[in-house]
Amino acid sequence: MKAQVTGDMDWLSGWITRITNWFNSISLIGISDILDILIIAFIIYKIIMLIRRTGSGQVVKGVLLLLLAFGAATVFRLTVLSYILGQALGYGVLALVVLFQPEIRRFLEQMGSSKLGLNNVFTRPVTPTEMENAILQTVEAYTSLSKSKTGALMVFERTNRLDDAIKTGTALDAAVNSELLKNIFWNKAPLHDGAVIVRNGRLAGAGCMLPLSGNVNLSKDLGMRHRAGIGMSEHSDAVVAIVSEETGSISVAVGGMLKRHLSPDTLERVLRNELMPEQQENDTAKFKLTNLFKFKKGDASDVEKTQRQ
Repeated sequence: MKAQVTGDMDWLSGWITRITNWFNSISLIGISDILDILIIAFIIYKIIMLIRRTGSGQVVKGVLLLLLAFGAATVFRLTVLSYILGQALGYGVLALVVLFQPEIRRFLEQMGSSKLGLNNVFTRPVTPTEMENAILQTVEAYTSLSKSKTGALMVFERTNRLDDAIKTGTALDAAVNSELLKNIFWNKAPLHDGAVIVRNGRLAGAGCMLPLSGNVNLSKDLGMRHRAGIGMSEHSDAVVAIVSEETGSISVAVGGMLKRHLSPDTLERVLRNELMPEQQENDTAKFKLTNLFKFKKGDASDVEKTQRQ
């Protein structure tokens, strides 16, 4: 009995010691350690999102299988197999850089053009009037093109510059106009096969070639125009508006995701949300304040009527 009590006390004492050591280790964590953990978690999250967006999951699974096989060969002392796998993993780092070169380049481009304020130093800031005019003219043109089932492909540049894509077509510098867009995408026009690129609310290029999406899970109903639009949205942060030549339906591609069968009103709302988010937030705040003041004014009028009665 005494031995059992002693064993229970030792077990309890051991748990108390573990908990005490755990709290002591937590107390040693400083602000730099928390910042370090947050940065690593953010990088891992970005890598996972990049893998999900680009459909590179199968390659990652293959790499994990190689790592597991190498670990198993090392544990069971399979000398030849562990040597071969070790060499393969050593050269595999270079192979992964080659395989994921587009993704790595895109990631670095997004880092360079992130919201650090550096991009505005090298680019002309777009005025809300120019962008609003571009959106309104695009919606007007797309409404007509959708009715006539005329294919169209427009790319709205944001922070990632699309100079390489513009070089593949004809450089322009013109205001966005619905009649001009309809003329460009007319099926007998020389520039109708490529994409129109809008930069800072102005037409920067037409007849431009876009990279096709490498996503094998896309619907079989999507043609080359939609695949090119999705591919451009995968390779940059651009917003791509598409009109189907077969059905006349309007679609928008953002971040590798395609929103299909949009009405003109929905197209305008999506473009405003993506291209003028700050203006939309201001308009929403003004709308709420206006309704609040109207509500209070109405309450005051009701109270005044009640008092008169």
